[in-house]
Amino acid sequence: MEEFDLDLLAAEDQLDEEDADNRIILDVLDGTTPPAEWIGAIREGFVLVLAIEGDLNELAAEFARKIKDMGGHLVHFRGFLIVTPPGIHVDMDRLG
Repeated sequence: MEEFDLDLLAAEDQLDEEDADNRIILDVLDGTTPPAEWIGAIREGFVLVLAIEGDLNELAAEFARKIKDMGGHLVHFRGFLIVTPPGIHVDMDRLG
């Protein structure tokens, strides 16, 4: 059997670089973040998990329609708003 040299440090660096673009952003939806920032994050392909502090309809009014028009998804679950870019579906089948 031939020996091979596996450089784990180099492999780990490659993984970190690839995953740099795949993020889940945890934040608070309280009206202090500009709607354009949420829209931009979804455009970049990030998933948002936002703790809702206030009236969800008022807080999401300025960005929800735009994200839906882009093909994104918004799901309200237990005090959180989960916002995903196109192509990422939130499976709620187990919730009954």
